[in-house]
Amino acid sequence: MDDTRARPDRPTADWRRYRAEEAAELAAGTLDPTKAYLAELFPDSMLAATDLVLAAFEEETAAWGADPADTLVLGAVERVVLALNAVNEEHDGAAYETDERERLCAYIDEVLIAAGVEVGALAARQGLGRHEITDAWRDW
Repeated sequence: MDDTRARPDRPTADWRRYRAEEAAELAAGTLDPTKAYLAELFPDSMLAATDLVLAAFEEETAAWGADPADTLVLGAVERVVLALNAVNEEHDGAAYETDERERLCAYIDEVLIAAGVEVGALAARQGLGRHEITDAWRDW
């Protein structure tokens, strides 16, 4: 295993940054409070739960050797997607809006690529389009 592989930044890091920027604008009086929504869109409970799910996925993929079997990779994708489904359900089915969904899917791809998986080839072997590897399990 190559421990020097760069792991992508989690989407939650961006979401926390967006919240902090909005809070600073509110504190400075440069944002109308009626226009502030990020604390509601990205509640602490959702961010923490999402981080736990993504950390488990990162740990799992980091343990793989070179050229992991498709079943191993797809099993990890299934587990992370189902766990994110649970987070979404815990937040009344509204944890992830369109932008967040797209970012989570991109992140899953990025983690797989960092683990040495050729995602396009994996998808093709499964008869899927390049961006369909999460679709079988994804409710969000």
